[in-house]
Amino acid sequence: MLDPRLPGASGEMTSTREPVVLLSVVVVAVAASAIAPRSHGTRLLEVAPIAVAVPVLVWTYAKFPPAPISYRILTVSALLIALGAHYTYAEVPLGHWMRDWFDFSRNHYDRIGHVAHGATAAIVLRELLIRLTPPRPGWWLFGIDTGLCLGVSGGFEVIEAFAASLSGKSGQAYLGTQGDEFALNAAHNQQLSAMDEPIGDVQQA
Repeated sequence: MLDPRLPGASGEMTSTREPVVLLSVVVVAVAASAIAPRSHGTRLLEVAPIAVAVPVLVWTYAKFPPAPISYRILTVSALLIALGAHYTYAEVPLGHWMRDWFDFSRNHYDRIGHVAHGATAAIVLRELLIRLTPPRPGWWLFGIDTGLCLGVSGGFEVIEAFAASLSGKSGQAYLGTQGDEFALNAAHNQQLSAMDEPIGDVQQA
């Protein structure tokens, strides 16, 4: 039984088939991303987090299943990754359309990904904190969740930079710097985006 304080945790999954359906959607999306991608090397780097997360979620499903909202937001995040993996984040058509519509200076699809991944980390980490530790919803949980999200975001930036340094041109596309050699703005924006969801949590507390 899931903790009733968790969003969407009314008990069991609304359908025991839902995790299977969501997993199938992710698998199809990742497979589709392999069809004539812009860069095979970049695609492999991008989908690596999915390749790590899926076996973990399958392994823990029976004894420690996440709340439905966690499964759903993980699926949305995985779909955004798969789309970015196919085109590379700097070349996703949605980002180009937004750039033209709003007269942006660059393709901001990576910003969409940063906000989504920050929200994913916040919701999943919040669930783990509520289920495994004493903190209750409020300022303490907000502070811990925010710190963990920033730590995850910063750690992922280090991993990205290291992977890119070993991958040459594919690594530069993976970082999505779009001409910014040091990608400092991208790193800072990812960390700030990761704070959005914890802030929303404390406002609701």
